[in-house]
Amino acid sequence: MENYQSPQRDAQFVAYELFDFQSHYDRLGFSEASQDLVKAIHTEAAKFADNILAPINQIGDQQGCTFDEGTVTTPKGFKEAYQQYVEGGWPSMSHPEKWGGQGLPYSLSTSIAEYFSGANHAWAMYPGLSQGCISTILSHGTEEQKARFLPKLIEGQWAGTMCLTEAHCGSDLGLLRCKAKPNEDGSYSLTGTKIFISAGEHDLADNIVHVVLARLPDAPAGTKGISLFIVPKFNVTEDGEVADRNQVTCGSIEHKMGINGSATCVINFDNAKGFLIGAENRGLNCMFTFMNVARIGTGLEGMAASEAALQGALRYAQDRVQFRSPTQRDGTAPADEIIVHPDVRRMLLTQKAFAEGGRALAYYCMQQVDVSQHSESAEKQQLAEARLALLTPIVKAFLTETAQEATSYGIQVFGGHGYVREWGMEQLARDTRISTLYEGTTGIQALDLLGRKVLGSNGELLSVYIKEISDYCEAFNGDVPQQHWCDTLQGYMQQWQELTHHVGSQAATNPDELGAASVDYLMYSGYVTFAYYWLRMATTASTKLAEGATETDFYQGKIETARFFFERLLPRSQSHAAGVKAGAASLMSIGESMFKA
Repeated sequence: MENYQSPQRDAQFVAYELFDFQSHYDRLGFSEASQDLVKAIHTEAAKFADNILAPINQIGDQQGCTFDEGTVTTPKGFKEAYQQYVEGGWPSMSHPEKWGGQGLPYSLSTSIAEYFSGANHAWAMYPGLSQGCISTILSHGTEEQKARFLPKLIEGQWAGTMCLTEAHCGSDLGLLRCKAKPNEDGSYSLTGTKIFISAGEHDLADNIVHVVLARLPDAPAGTKGISLFIVPKFNVTEDGEVADRNQVTCGSIEHKMGINGSATCVINFDNAKGFLIGAENRGLNCMFTFMNVARIGTGLEGMAASEAALQGALRYAQDRVQFRSPTQRDGTAPADEIIVHPDVRRMLLTQKAFAEGGRALAYYCMQQVDVSQHSESAEKQQLAEARLALLTPIVKAFLTETAQEATSYGIQVFGGHGYVREWGMEQLARDTRISTLYEGTTGIQALDLLGRKVLGSNGELLSVYIKEISDYCEAFNGDVPQQHWCDTLQGYMQQWQELTHHVGSQAATNPDELGAASVDYLMYSGYVTFAYYWLRMATTASTKLAEGATETDFYQGKIETARFFFERLLPRSQSHAAGVKAGAASLMSIGESMFKA
């Protein structure tokens, strides 16, 4: 969207008024990350997003990437924007100073990534993939591997990817066939084909470092026989310089529904030289270092799309004049701005509730990542990791599913104008559709949440989070309506636990019950989680108003949006609760032949 404006005020509210990031940074030893510095960084990031990335967003959609005999060229302006991104030092913000980073918190670099994605989702994919590659090498690479690959990756001169998917197996990585054969010099030769590789080939950086899943000879079948490798596009000397071309080629790029400016590639490895990361046959364990952070990043993309859709729809609703309101404000006008109509308000408030509620949840998770990475207290690290284990699939799936609704409303508010390209609404809907698919579909996130995280921990991870919410509510002594919302939320906590027990008991005798309930369970969890943060935002806003804050519209808007959420959106969770209780019978009783018309 060309008129996108980075939501700096709300970001400051969430970080410093809701979650007290200053104390958070001080506790973790980031004293240099003062509120003034963070605000200055956000201001500069917003300038880059709003003035550089947003104007080339529609160009990227219209031109797309071009493919010519293995060479991929990005749309007009993408390469120049990337060069400015590197010159601005943005790639290195949260990485260790030892390898050329700036040593700032993960939450700071991730929070500004929202601006880049909101302004230009397709462009933001390129540096986003590199961050995951860097994190994987930092966590599992040898010191020699770090010295060879990290400085140029962190500087942004090189880019990175994660090569997981193969055509025959999709998300079922246990079926992958890519082979890795050991060489006499300690390296490996990789052969195979990977598909759907975002940023797998492009003209933005001097080298592309692929992190690749493959099987060693005689490896066990299934997921227990997968190893992880570094495979650069150009071979790299021991002192970290580009050498000759490796046997890595781009076979084609996909023609997609959206994010056309982001190259989604088929990557072929033909005895390509690579290096083992971590232990043999432990590739999935190493990969999840990347995947868990990537899933938070994908959720952030959904939230950014909801914000962009709200911005576009709100501007249009404030200007577009159609129909008289029964309670219209100007008796002389032939028609009113459509923002006065209740149904338009419903759509705008839904977008606002999803965007700002998602921002609160995402920032909370960013804060937990900081603690898990930098706290000196093992107990606090473990608590943060427990919270992240539960919330990561919710962030990824709920924020991207609600983005589908928010961007759809962006089209709907515009009416017929939303369906044509010039306004940017239909591109936003197309671009964000991918966010429910990559890094694990909604169904996969739901199974992870219910099966691995909740039932797999015997309810312990859920209990940790419910205790936090319950403690907040029990200590609450606020004004009406917040007290009423707090009491309502307590009831949902009890129902959440009851639903968990119900599914667990049903799945003990019929494993299909788990998959049948999982997506409804995740959506229920998402609405209840949002209710907690909307309660906290409304309480914070009320406190600010009581203290005499002058931004009355901003703070009152928080309270009224919380009211809308509790009265109009939170009740949706009851349909999901009914879906959880309905069981597997209505899904599994129909024979395959009955699906035919």
